[in-house]
Amino acid sequence: MDVILETPRLYLREMGREDFAALCRMLQDPEVMYAYEHAFPDQEAEEWLNRQIGRYHQDGVGLWAVIQKESDEMIGQCGLTMQDCDGREVMEVGYLFQKAYWHQGYATEAARACRDYAFETLGQTEVYSIIRENNQPSIRVAERNGMQLVGRFTKHYYAYKSV
Repeated sequence: MDVILETPRLYLREMGREDFAALCRMLQDPEVMYAYEHAFPDQEAEEWLNRQIGRYHQDGVGLWAVIQKESDEMIGQCGLTMQDCDGREVMEVGYLFQKAYWHQGYATEAARACRDYAFETLGQTEVYSIIRENNQPSIRVAERNGMQLVGRFTKHYYAYKSV
């Protein structure tokens, strides 16, 4: 697959079906998925992959596979997605990495490249990162990328059922 972005240690490309196992190493790890409130079973992971592939075709962007150049291994996903931000559609830089690659600067490196791509290549005038207020590591990545808090809102990811 074609490389979309490249940094000194990484390259980003579209995900494909062959990335499902690597994707599951993230989506099925409860520690990695704490911001989503649960690890994904196979069906939800498949839906996640399908959603990204659909975004590539519909929006021209999505969460891309982050490949470590040294190992040629998919270590995370990072990219640009269109998100509802309190009733307004915005472009978001999002990222998710395997736990083994946390605290090594990979998220910052990939997110910064995506941010620059949004401004320089896509001509965006603003880019957001929608982050849970208790997700301090993601907040720190956003801050290192020059982002600042512009507002707060409540976003529900899963339907809650009362018994």
